[in-house]
Amino acid sequence: MKTIIALIAVLMLTGLQAQDKNKKQTFEVDGKCEMCKMRIEKAALGVKGVKYAQWDIPSHQLSLIYNEGKTDPMQIKTSLVNAGHDTKELKATEEAYNSVHACCKYREDNSDDTNRH
Repeated sequence: MKTIIALIAVLMLTGLQAQDKNKKQTFEVDGKCEMCKMRIEKAALGVKGVKYAQWDIPSHQLSLIYNEGKTDPMQIKTSLVNAGHDTKELKATEEAYNSVHACCKYREDNSDDTNRH
């Protein structure tokens, strides 16, 4: 009887660990437009273990679901900067940034700072 109870406990713990593999996380990624959205989501989904990626243009928030056993946030952010998009922790190289389309150049965007008299 003790063996059966121990076996059930092990199976329950294993089941709980399996459910805990998928992690949800949101973080900021710089970009401006639909082309950026496609590039950011593609870069995130290209990382092994990322199951869901959606970038919101107005808020610049990238929502993710990923398998913690296969990847981590820094690997995802590395993929994003390699695609030319800055995060809070990592910045894209000039070469990667310059590879994005001209309309996607978020570093020089001063549209929010226009003169308002």
